[in-house]
Amino acid sequence: MSRQLEICAASLPSAQAAQAGGAHRIELCQNLEQGGITPSYGLIREVQAQVSLPVFVLIRPRTGGFAYNSDELSIMRADVGICRELGCAGVVLGVLDEAGRVAMAACRALIAVAAPMQVTFHRAFDACHDQAQALEDVIALGCQRLLTSGGQATAEAGQARLAALVTQAAGRISIMPGAGITADNIQALANRTGAHEFHASAKRRVPADPAAGLFRAERFETDAVLVAELVAKL
Repeated sequence: MSRQLEICAASLPSAQAAQAGGAHRIELCQNLEQGGITPSYGLIREVQAQVSLPVFVLIRPRTGGFAYNSDELSIMRADVGICRELGCAGVVLGVLDEAGRVAMAACRALIAVAAPMQVTFHRAFDACHDQAQALEDVIALGCQRLLTSGGQATAEAGQARLAALVTQAAGRISIMPGAGITADNIQALANRTGAHEFHASAKRRVPADPAAGLFRAERFETDAVLVAELVAKL
């Protein structure tokens, strides 16, 4: 199985850079500095129009934990429906209950709206207390892949757990390591975990524009050169 690179992009320029660097897929979000939330309708539409890579949209209504109330779940279902209408290749989602388990009913409701798009279960998984059981739950939901750092702050720190998850999955779902992946460690992670898909942002810091005055703020954008380096290592 060939190895693939997914790039987390939080803007149209970042999505374009991911394509220019040779990425295989995009996870589209906004507010990446706080872990990412669902991007705007306009951003999804423009990325779909200007980028030919498969686009998977993050469905996350706010930052913070992954136990959502009924209003938040309603918003998430609406966002999934918009992604389907715009012709996206997939969505990236995850809902947990208050005990840190996969919220099966809530996830099934979202996945039902998503069909026929593919579904990635995101790093909400890393907040699950029993990851072996959580993996079986995610597989039972019918998700195509699982984005995880193995329950650690970075994929490199969680590589032993990632390898165990790949073994447990036994080809039933793709385990996609993510968090802190760079050209310096992606090859070793691929060899040690046995994973075939990897998730990175390949971002560079863009300094704040002094002309913005009171509203100046630095941001991050994906760099095509960094993407190309990751692809080359894979």
